[in-house]
Amino acid sequence: MTGVNTSGAAIRALAAQTLVAVLEQGRSLRPVLAERLPVISDPRDRALLEALVFAVLRHRRRYEYVIDSWVPRPLPTTQNAVRALLLVGLAQLDALNLPVHAALSATAEAARTLGQPKLVGLVNGLLRRATREPWPQSSDEAIRSSHPNWLLRALRRDWPGHWPQILAANNEQAPQWLRVNSRRASRDAALARLTEAGLDAQAPAFPAMALRLDQPSPPTALPGWDEGWLSVHDGSAQLAVEALAPRPGERILDACAAPGGKSAHILEAAGAVELTAIDLEPGRLARVRQTLDRLGHCIPVALIAADAAQPSRWWDNTPFDAILLDAPCSATGIIRRQPDIKWNRRGSDLPALVKTQARLLKALWLLLRPGGRMLYATCSLLAAENHEQIAAFLARTPDAQAVPLDARYGHASGAGRQRLPGDDGMDGFFYALLLKRSP
Repeated sequence: MTGVNTSGAAIRALAAQTLVAVLEQGRSLRPVLAERLPVISDPRDRALLEALVFAVLRHRRRYEYVIDSWVPRPLPTTQNAVRALLLVGLAQLDALNLPVHAALSATAEAARTLGQPKLVGLVNGLLRRATREPWPQSSDEAIRSSHPNWLLRALRRDWPGHWPQILAANNEQAPQWLRVNSRRASRDAALARLTEAGLDAQAPAFPAMALRLDQPSPPTALPGWDEGWLSVHDGSAQLAVEALAPRPGERILDACAAPGGKSAHILEAAGAVELTAIDLEPGRLARVRQTLDRLGHCIPVALIAADAAQPSRWWDNTPFDAILLDAPCSATGIIRRQPDIKWNRRGSDLPALVKTQARLLKALWLLLRPGGRMLYATCSLLAAENHEQIAAFLARTPDAQAVPLDARYGHASGAGRQRLPGDDGMDGFFYALLLKRSP
C-alpha cells in the first residue's frame, strides 16, 4: 500500500476489508493492521480504524445475530466485505457510541467505496433500523457474550466459578502496562516523566518495575522510550520473570524468547548473567536483538534460532541454573489484547499445543542442573495446557518438585497459579515453578 483515502467512508471500508482478512482468510490481526496503519497519515483515522476492528472482533456474534435476524436472505460470499461493513456499522452505534448521523452516512457510502453501490440502501436501511428498534437478543450465552462455542464450554468446565467474569473481561479494553528498565531509570523517575507529560500513570504494588496506563498511548510517543527507559510488557508477563527470580552470575535459558521482553527483563533484574535466548524463527529472533539494542543492554546474549525441544542441535552440554519456558499455547488469556484469537483459534488446535508443551518440558528439563529451577508459563486459561500439563510432567519426572508461589501469581491451580484476565488489570497467565532435586 502506498496510501489510502482517509475520508470517513474510506476508513470504514478499510475496516471491513481488515475484518475480511481476519475472519474469512484466517489472518492474524496484528500483521494485517501493520500493513494498513502506516499508510494512514492522520493519527485520528488510525485510531478509528483500530477501534472499529477491535469493537467488531469483541462483539462479533452479537452483531451477526442482529444482522441474521433482520436480513432474512444471506448475502453471497462475494459480498463478505459488505457483511463486514454491517458489523462495522453496528459497532459504531453500540460499543463505540459514535454520532448516529456520521456513522450512518459514512458507513453507507463505504459500500460504494467497496464497489457495491447497489447495497448502499441495504446498509443504510439496516443501520437506520438499528437506531429505531430494540435489537434482537439471543438466549444463547455464546452469542450474547460473543465467544465461540468450544471456548465457552472449556471455560465453564475449567473455571466453573469464574467463567462469567472471564467472558466479560475478554470483551474489555486492556490497560497498557509498561516495564521500567532498572538499568536506565528508577520507577519513580519514569512515573514522574509520564505524569509531567500529562499521562495518568499508576505505579501498582506489583510487579516491582511496572507502570500502568488505563488509556493506552503510542509507545514511541512515551517520554523515556527513545532513551530505553520503558518497554510495553503486561504485568502478568513481568511476574513470570519475578517468579523465576534470576540472580547475578547465573547461566539462564529463555526458551521461546521472541519478541524479547522477558530476556530484557532478566538482564534488568539480575544484571551480569550468562543468558541464552532461543526461538524457532530467525525473523522473530531478530526482534529480540532489536529489543535488547533499544534498551541499551550491553551484556552479551547468545541468540539461537532453533527448536528448543531439540537441544542436541544447539546445546553446548553446559547445564543451566534457571530456565524460563514461556510455552506456545492457545493464548486464551490475552483475548482482550488480541480479540482475533477468539475466531482464529480452534478447540481442535489444543492436542497439538499440549503435545508441543510436553515435548519442551521433557527436553529442557534435561538441560537444568541439579538444584536448578524452571518457570513454566503460558498465557492460556485452559487446564489442559496448565495445571494438568504440569501434573502429568510431575508424575513422570521423579526429580521434579513444584515450588509454591504466593497469591500475587493468582488463583491456586494444581501445582501452579493462574491469573485470570482483568485480575489487577493484568492478562490471563499461568505459572508453575519447578525445582530439580539433587540425586
